[in-house]
Amino acid sequence: IADAVGMGMAMEMGALMTGIIMAGRTGAAYAANLGAMQAGEEVDALKTFGFSPIEYLVLPRILALVIMMPLLTIYSVFIGIVGGGIATTLAYDITFAQYWSQAISSVGLNFVMQGLIKSLAFGFVIGFTGCFYGIRSGRSATAVGNATTSAVVMCIVWIVISDAALSIIYIVTGF
Repeated sequence: IADAVGMGMAMEMGALMTGIIMAGRTGAAYAANLGAMQAGEEVDALKTFGFSPIEYLVLPRILALVIMMPLLTIYSVFIGIVGGGIATTLAYDITFAQYWSQAISSVGLNFVMQGLIKSLAFGFVIGFTGCFYGIRSGRSATAVGNATTSAVVMCIVWIVISDAALSIIYIVTGF
């Protein structure tokens, strides 16, 4: 049980759960914020003053999310392994120390790296998709709401697609 929880959280579930949560929270926030700026003609004002909206509004958001996703994923993996340990110690005659020792010894550096690389990809996908739909939003409140909904749905779709693609790459390369 400890091996399965440790490897599953490190390779797959930590990054995937963090990505889906961040898609619903941050992807939506990016789309809503940029959509509201589009509706309030603030993006046009930036263009008028000679600022690139992509460089000034989009790139910092994407960069921030790409930097934070691995950190949030590490936290998620830790909490997942601890949660698995609590459930295991309550259900079976195993001490938490035994569970923890086995879980940590089963998680190799390559499993952790796979999860962290996925989290970087998910961070980029969420940031890019949220900003894409926010910048493309119309100039009404309804359009901002539609852009936000579309951003969340597409973030999750692209997370699943990129997760599958990275898993195939890991299998083919033997990583």
